[in-house]
Amino acid sequence: MASNNKTKVIAEPGKQELFITREFDAPRELVFKAHIDPKLYVRWLGPYGYEMILETFEPVSGGKYRYVHKNKDGQEFGFHGTFHEMSLETMIQTFEFDGYPGHVSLDCMTLEELPGNRTKVTIHSIFQSVSDRDGIVQSGMEKGVREGYERLDEILAGQLVKKN
Repeated sequence: MASNNKTKVIAEPGKQELFITREFDAPRELVFKAHIDPKLYVRWLGPYGYEMILETFEPVSGGKYRYVHKNKDGQEFGFHGTFHEMSLETMIQTFEFDGYPGHVSLDCMTLEELPGNRTKVTIHSIFQSVSDRDGIVQSGMEKGVREGYERLDEILAGQLVKKN
């Protein structure tokens, strides 16, 4: 069942930041759970057709993460970072792509309760330079985020808990 919710990525020219917004037809607690439960996280994060290997996942303030996305051809793409704050309202973390080392972003995600048991996710990513931000945008990040959130919609439609 496809959702009518659309992922919006706003990356204004010449700025070191970008914004991602997305609404979900699920309560904030379930959207949050999908971000901190490793069994759920591997089922939705990233584009279609990629296997996710979660090597380290400590979704608490001060915890670390590392995962690898593996495509059908066996190519691997690794990502890692540190969780700085993890709460129902706000998640702050660093994000670094292994293929572009030293280019770290700081991502702040807020989960806002909406009427009708819905949730709005807003991510504000700040990069070290405009070229770093432009590089991530040109890398296909938007497709991966959009497809990951479509996959999350499918899981949330099953109410997470039933399939967990």
